[in-house]
Amino acid sequence: MKNLLRKIAPFVFFILLISCATRKEEPYSFFIAGHTYGKPFVENDGFHPPFKEKFSYIKSRTEIEFGVLLGDIVWLPSEKDWDEVDRDINDLGIPVYIVAGNHEMKDTALFSKRYGETYYYFKKHNDLFIVLNPNLDHWNISGKQLEFLKKTIKEQAPKSDNVFVMIHQLLWWDDENKYSEITLNSLEDRDESLNFWTEIEPLFHGLQNKVFFCAGDIGANSAASDFMYDSYDNITFVASGMGEGIGDNFIVINVDENKNVTFDLICLNSDTLKCFGELTKYKIADNN
Repeated sequence: MKNLLRKIAPFVFFILLISCATRKEEPYSFFIAGHTYGKPFVENDGFHPPFKEKFSYIKSRTEIEFGVLLGDIVWLPSEKDWDEVDRDINDLGIPVYIVAGNHEMKDTALFSKRYGETYYYFKKHNDLFIVLNPNLDHWNISGKQLEFLKKTIKEQAPKSDNVFVMIHQLLWWDDENKYSEITLNSLEDRDESLNFWTEIEPLFHGLQNKVFFCAGDIGANSAASDFMYDSYDNITFVASGMGEGIGDNFIVINVDENKNVTFDLICLNSDTLKCFGELTKYKIADNN
């Protein structure tokens, strides 16, 4: 018996090796939506109405397993407002992860009581999702949050496929870099200088994983940009928002069996779901 095991062991190992090399994950999708309270100074009953009107579309796509709300979910946080949001999430019928925006942090204690920590990670289909809260230090990721981030990257990234980083503010934006052409909703509480390019981006740029930063602080008014896309090396930046009206949108992110990622840019105020075309065609040009 022992001799038989010795003979077949190399073949079993070879089969396992081939199996691992050809491993494919089940394809899945999720949505990201920024500034879902909608138009500023308007007290909606839950989410921005045009967004709720697209719930039927989200439900019709059974491959959409969950959603991520990229901050500014409530105009002025109160138990009533959060109850309305929870009701809408319940109506949507899929798990929804919440990212803290500057509006949520106007009552941090209430947010934490209802939803727990404002930075955390979770895994889906061997992809790593990291939720951060730049509001804790004027748009910087520092202190215990930076320790959490470094630990999570060190322990989870090597055994994960794609990495998705969910934040409210577009931390990569600066009025002196190529992203200055993007107009943000707000610069509230932003430090003059941030540690994104000096400390945060290098943590991800050096990874073997493809990394996708997703933010939601645009699209609230006519002056703000509606969405953005850029990509270089292993890094991709995506942002989406609503409230302005014509340009309102959210994005469905699709991950195929080979871990390739594509985007569906969904219009909120048009019968043509993809009225803006492909998100990737809006890639920001490098400065000369």
